[in-house]
Amino acid sequence: MSSIQKTAKGYRVQLQVKGSRDSATFDTKREAQLWAAQREIELQTMAQGREGSIRTVQDAFDRYALEVAPNHKGARWEVVRLTKLGREFDRVMLDKLTTGHVVKWRDLRLLQVGPASVLREMKLLSAVFEQCRKEWKWLIVNPAKDVRKPTAPPHRERVLSLNEIKRLLRALGYPGRTLPRHAVAHAMLLALRTGMRQGELAGLRWEDVSTDYVRLHDTKNGSVRDVPLSAKARRLLEKMRGYSDGLVYRTKAGNIDALFRAAKTRAGVSGCVWHDTRHTAATWIGSTGRLNLMEFCKMFGWRD
Repeated sequence: MSSIQKTAKGYRVQLQVKGSRDSATFDTKREAQLWAAQREIELQTMAQGREGSIRTVQDAFDRYALEVAPNHKGARWEVVRLTKLGREFDRVMLDKLTTGHVVKWRDLRLLQVGPASVLREMKLLSAVFEQCRKEWKWLIVNPAKDVRKPTAPPHRERVLSLNEIKRLLRALGYPGRTLPRHAVAHAMLLALRTGMRQGELAGLRWEDVSTDYVRLHDTKNGSVRDVPLSAKARRLLEKMRGYSDGLVYRTKAGNIDALFRAAKTRAGVSGCVWHDTRHTAATWIGSTGRLNLMEFCKMFGWRD
């Protein structure tokens, strides 16, 4: 049952259905009455364990994007993907959602993108449906759990050649001072000397740069990591002094990626991505033998 009272702030609704309580305040009595009627149906449905009959897949995506995704490092990607997935599962009620829906989506998606992309999206789908099942009680079973996943592509082992590196640097205007391409060229050189990721370089601040190492606070696995600096790496960083008082490279990871892609086209270098600078750095640093296995793994942030 519900009660509506006039207050100084508007019309306050108090609602109780089978032990569940809720309340809200509205500007008009009409708004309060409409909300009370709709919320009472929702609470009754929840009490009967049938909330999936009044929730759509889009409702699940919206709530996940609002409450869960912001706690993840890949929040922006998750929100973008959930927006697109919402169109692909348009208006499907959760209690009508089956494994067949997920299978149909997977097969159509494989015609558009590679297996790696589909695997990432299937992982996100499953995470949303598990949240619905465990926390929100909107689902009884996870319809994505038993869907066969596409075969993962082989792990990338691309190492940039010295010739490719020189061509990329020229395409970025190195050693000139054209900004922001100049900053991206220096970030690329530091990546090759340290194995730092694109996002780690974009977030690097001068206050975290010491004589012998840099401290990374925002890493892929969420742990603080100290990356040792060789003499050449230190000189590369010092050349960026004066560009910015805060961020070393004063740019975002997306800008680094965009400028690197454009440089690849100008340089005629294909089949590589920015992350291959990390593979190249691991090959170079590993071949020197100056680090033991534990030091090597710690530098690159590898736990396995």
